[in-house]
Amino acid sequence: MSDHTPTVLFICQHNAGRSQLGAALLEHLAGDRFTATSAGLSPAEEVNPAVAATVAELGMDITGRVPRAVTTVDLDAADVVVLMKPGLALPSTPRGEVLEWSFPNPEAWNADAMRPLRQAVSDEITATLLTR
Repeated sequence: MSDHTPTVLFICQHNAGRSQLGAALLEHLAGDRFTATSAGLSPAEEVNPAVAATVAELGMDITGRVPRAVTTVDLDAADVVVLMKPGLALPSTPRGEVLEWSFPNPEAWNADAMRPLRQAVSDEITATLLTR
């Protein structure tokens, strides 16, 4: 058995909402079974406050995370790349498996609107990644 901890890279457009949510939820649900990272194609200035608020309800503080651009190094390092929106144009071909999930952009959502998305992403992580 390998000692390698699989890296899962979550990607969305701005690395402020969906990808941050995915990485935080994988950390929350999987503990140290995976290394969770996130990035975006055109990074926002900060993590979406509604995403941070709903993740805080689970006991995690992601307010200090800074959205960043996805790099070819990220794509080469990831064992699994999760596109939180199908059809994103990546800077290079990922080395690992690519999963395309379809979640709406929560850019202008408040925490009440965010909770069902948090649950949907959590359910997808449980069904798709935690069953490995």
